[in-house]
Amino acid sequence: MSVRSADALGGKAAIAGIGATEFSKDSGRSELKLAVEAVQAAIEDAGLSPADVDGMVTFTMDTSPEITVAQAAGIGELSFFSRVHYGGGAACATVQQAALAVASGVAEVVVCYRAFNERSGRRFGSGVQHREPSAEGVALGWNLPFGLLTPASWVAMAAQRYLHTYNLAPDVFGHVAVTARRHAARNPAAYFYERPISLADHAASRWIVEPLRLLDCCQETDGGLALVVTSRERAAGLPHPPAVIVAAAQGAGRGQEQMTSFYRDGLTGLPEMNVVARQLWQTSGLRPDDIDVGILYDHFTPFVLMQLEEFGFCAPGEGAGFVAEDAMPLNTHGGQLGEAYLHGMNGIAEAVRQLRGTSVNQIPGAATSLVTAGTGVPTSGLILGADG
Repeated sequence: MSVRSADALGGKAAIAGIGATEFSKDSGRSELKLAVEAVQAAIEDAGLSPADVDGMVTFTMDTSPEITVAQAAGIGELSFFSRVHYGGGAACATVQQAALAVASGVAEVVVCYRAFNERSGRRFGSGVQHREPSAEGVALGWNLPFGLLTPASWVAMAAQRYLHTYNLAPDVFGHVAVTARRHAARNPAAYFYERPISLADHAASRWIVEPLRLLDCCQETDGGLALVVTSRERAAGLPHPPAVIVAAAQGAGRGQEQMTSFYRDGLTGLPEMNVVARQLWQTSGLRPDDIDVGILYDHFTPFVLMQLEEFGFCAPGEGAGFVAEDAMPLNTHGGQLGEAYLHGMNGIAEAVRQLRGTSVNQIPGAATSLVTAGTGVPTSGLILGADG
C-alpha cells in the first residue's frame, strides 16, 4: 500500500484564493448561482481572472456541472475537470485532485467548489427517501428496514458502542459542541454568531437518536464555497500568502460502507481516517505536536473524538478530555456545528485564513493546519502549511 511511504505530491501546489457566499437557511437563488458567486469570489481573491482557470473539481452530489459553472463564471477552455464521490468525504480530495493536476502539468489553475441549498432544497439529514438500485444500496438494505434511516441513526450505533467500550456518558460529546459554538459566537459569518452554548445547554437539548442530542448534530445550510489551487511558485506571486498543500490523502478502510460499516471488527474508531492519517504523517514528516490548528469534520460530535484518536493526538477513549482541555485549537470558524454545513469546504477555507493570519479567531503564529473531510464514509484530509 502507498501508506507505507511518503508520496511525491507534498509541497508542489498551494491554495491561493478562497471565496464564499453568505451562509443561510434560504438562499433564494439556484445552486448554480451560488456556485458561480463563490467561484468568482475565489478567483478575485487569488488576484486572477476567469481566463486564468483551466481546471475545475467538485463533488458527485453537486447539481452544477463543471462546464456549466465555467460558462456562467466566464471561464474559457478547460483541460481538467473531475468529481469526487462519497459526500462530505470528498472535501479535501477535491484539493488533492487539483494539486495532482497542477503538479503533473495537466492544469495550471484549478477551482474546487461546492454549492447547495441543503436547507431550503435537498436536505441530506433527512436520510434515504428514494434511491435507484445500486450495489451501494445493498448495504443500506440491511439497516433501513430496522429504522436506521438517517445519518444521525447510523452514527448513533457507533457512538453508543464508543461510550460502552470506554465507560463514558453521552455528555462527553458536549465538549465538541461547546468548543464549536464558542468559536462561532465570535465569527460574523457563522449562523450561530453571538450564540455560544454551555455543557448544560448541550445536556438539556432533546434526543435525536440516543446517544446523540440535537446539539451533537450539525446544522443544515444553503451556500457556496470555492478554492483556487495553483503551483506553489505561482501562488507566491499572488496577493495573499499561499497555503501550501504539504500533504493530501484519501482513505477507505477494510469492510468500508457509507456510514453503515457495522460489520467490521470494531465500531469505536474510524479506520478510513486512520488510512488518511498515516499517509499525511508519512508525506509531511510531521506529527500531532507539530499541528497548530485542527479543522476536523464535525457533522456529528462523536466522530470528532474518534478522529483525534485516529490521528494520535490522544489515546483511544481520551478524545473528550483532549477537547475539554483545549489541548489544540479546534474548528476555529465554528465548524459545521456552528458556522455552516458545507460538506467541509468551509473548514478548508478557515485553515487557509489561519495561515494567512486573517481568521476571526486567529491563532498567533499558526503555520500548520490539519483539515479532515467527512467521516463514516471513504474520506480525505490535508495538511496545509505557511510558505517559507
